[in-house]
Amino acid sequence: MSAPLAPGPGDATQVIRLYRSEDKIHPRAVDGFYARWRWAFVALTQAVFYGLPWLSWGARPAVLFDLEARRFYIFGLVLYPQDFVYLTALLMISAYALFLFTAVAGRVWCGYACPQTVYTEIFVRVERWFEGDRNARLRLDKAGWSFDKLWRKSGKQLTWIAIGLWTGFTFVGYFTPIRTLAAEVLALGLGPWETFWVLFYGFATYGNAGYMREQVCKYMCPYARFQSAMFDRDTLIVSYDPARGEPRGRNAQRGKKGETRGAAVGDCIDCDLCVHVCPTGIDIRDGLQYECIGCAACIDVCNGVMDKMGTPRGLIRYDTENGLDQQLSLMQRWRRVLRPRVLIYGGVLLLICMALVWSLASRHSYRVDIVRDRAALARLVEDGWVENVYRLQIMNATESPQRYRLEAEGLPGLRLSQATEVEVGPAEARWVAVGLRMPPEALQGLKAGAHPVRWRIVRDGEVPESVTEKSTFVVPR
Repeated sequence: MSAPLAPGPGDATQVIRLYRSEDKIHPRAVDGFYARWRWAFVALTQAVFYGLPWLSWGARPAVLFDLEARRFYIFGLVLYPQDFVYLTALLMISAYALFLFTAVAGRVWCGYACPQTVYTEIFVRVERWFEGDRNARLRLDKAGWSFDKLWRKSGKQLTWIAIGLWTGFTFVGYFTPIRTLAAEVLALGLGPWETFWVLFYGFATYGNAGYMREQVCKYMCPYARFQSAMFDRDTLIVSYDPARGEPRGRNAQRGKKGETRGAAVGDCIDCDLCVHVCPTGIDIRDGLQYECIGCAACIDVCNGVMDKMGTPRGLIRYDTENGLDQQLSLMQRWRRVLRPRVLIYGGVLLLICMALVWSLASRHSYRVDIVRDRAALARLVEDGWVENVYRLQIMNATESPQRYRLEAEGLPGLRLSQATEVEVGPAEARWVAVGLRMPPEALQGLKAGAHPVRWRIVRDGEVPESVTEKSTFVVPR
């Protein structure tokens, strides 16, 4: 390999850096229709997240994922690891709902309900309380250290840390009863794993929402990269109308109420407020960009400027690419919503939701797993009877004790060698060893090997239930 050539005399040297540090983004405060909706979603999501662990359902938390006992309580439902199919269905519903919403209205999830957006909104609000709005924060960052700067920065950091720790504590409260967890914290008796996860999720919240912010949305979130696969020209996105806004004109070219002075200009006065309020620091006037999270902060601030200038709102608005190019009316845009990809996403989502509801409605109040005793497939016992031994796991998915009756059928003369009734406690999983026997006269004419049998586990009560499981009975040579 040849050595790189050194620059000759008078040649310009250009240094290309693989990493470029970006300036910190200080989004400006904005009020408006979409900002109020965004804060409504912040309040709703956080009321659910922080409030659910404290709700009680009888003598237990309403929502608890007890990993140690391998039981998951969701209000009246008691789920076991064998019910993993429900988690799969929920993940599929979440995915197709995201696809559907994205195909119809772009990144509305990112702009209003994504945890990164929600916690960034909360942390930025705290930052404004201590340091002021955008211009005040910029001045404070450039100023030298003083007592005023020290207490403002310290107060912000302490509040951020408190929110992060409370978030981590609440998250762990979904896996350990939160009242027990709170008592352990107050008694300084928190276990090592609980301490680790509280600190881990607290630090993740503090770092992502306090410092990384738009970097997560722009560089770490995979959704920003593949969202374009669900977009088309009829997807509703935050759009700038260049036909109305260009050419841009400064305030010096305008009189009161938008009258122009001299050369004709568009409605955009080039105030850059749409850039100042953007949480990812982009200029929406440059067109659709993957960094745009669809929060509509630029719409709110632009509408405020249009009101002051006496020009119609909607220079920046939710619109489609076809709507901008063809100047479609609202009804024309609505008629284009039901296009093939939307119908496919919606149809698949509806089918999965219906299947999940049907499965939950028809779900038995208990589950049964049957495992053959591998140590002795078959053995001869007294009077020439042949016995196979099985281990039955009965999982009671109710929160009251239940009694179950065991039956077996499929071969002549089958008989249980142990008690035929089993009692299982509330939300308990119990293993029972059961022998299944056949008399010698019933074995005549049967070939050696495995023969299919059916187990029936019956729960007697006001509404009797029965679960049938297949197994085999081995006849020795």
